Amino acid sequence: MNQWKVYGILTFVMLMWGFNLPSVKYMVRFVDPVTLTSFRILTAGISVFTLLAVFKLLRWPEKNEWKYIFLASLLNVVGHHYFLSSGLALTSGTNAGLVLGTGPMLTAVLVSLIMRNYPSKLQWFGVVVGMIGVSATVLVGNGGANGMNIGDVFVFLSILSQVFSYLIIAKMAHTLDPRLLTGYMFVIGSVVLFIISLIQEPGEIRAFAEVPPNFWLAFCFSAMLGTAVGHMLYNYSIGQAGPTKAAIFMNFNTFFSLVGASVILGEEITTRHLFGLILIVIGVIFGSGAADDIIRKRKKRLST
Repeated sequence: MNQWKVYGILTFVMLMWGFNLPSVKYMVRFVDPVTLTSFRILTAGISVFTLLAVFKLLRWPEKNEWKYIFLASLLNVVGHHYFLSSGLALTSGTNAGLVLGTGPMLTAVLVSLIMRNYPSKLQWFGVVVGMIGVSATVLVGNGGANGMNIGDVFVFLSILSQVFSYLIIAKMAHTLDPRLLTGYMFVIGSVVLFIISLIQEPGEIRAFAEVPPNFWLAFCFSAMLGTAVGHMLYNYSIGQAGPTKAAIFMNFNTFFSLVGASVILGEEITTRHLFGLILIVIGVIFGSGAADDIIRKRKKRLST
């Protein structure tokens, strides 16, 4: 697929994920996080398999693929969503956004160390500028991040789990369609999360009977679009662009989360937020390799 189409898909995914975060924060007011997450992820898994069935992309994994599916499920679904939902309940949105912004940097570093796929100097420049943009965005109007607490540690562990899962997804993309891998990951991960919720949040399933109608609107959007479609497209993009380039677009997630918080939760967006967005866009252009592609094509035209 054309790289620019992949970049467009990734931007769209970040838009959905940006609105997904305030949706989840709204829902945890009514249902405890692990119980909510297990049912949200199960609904997402069913949605993924339904879409794959329509497009005739379903198949049973080979025997040697199951170990990677289980490992990716534990990292990308259980580890990431458990620590993220638990962390959001224990820390501020400012701190969570700042910690989430470390995802692209972590991905770039780990990919360099483990896969020996070293980003260019321009990509490293983009990673740094993007981080500055994320920091400027989440710290606006809050007087800086609050002190580190256990919630911040949980959010960091969620990102670390997700980054390691990207390496597995990139490896599996050669033999198993990442969209199909997403479906198996969601179903397996949701079962594990449900077992955890029975131990950690016994009886919380009854809370679903008392939620308001708007809760179900947020639930359907989060499960079917933000999680199912979003992760299908993102994991597919990892197979197309690689984990480092795909992760750079996570910088957009912070800004779109602020937009979503403004629309859904009524929070304010200022001109300093827009300044942060400009830095994020610059970071994405350089960090994703788009700037390298433009320079390479320009040199090729000048040499002919």
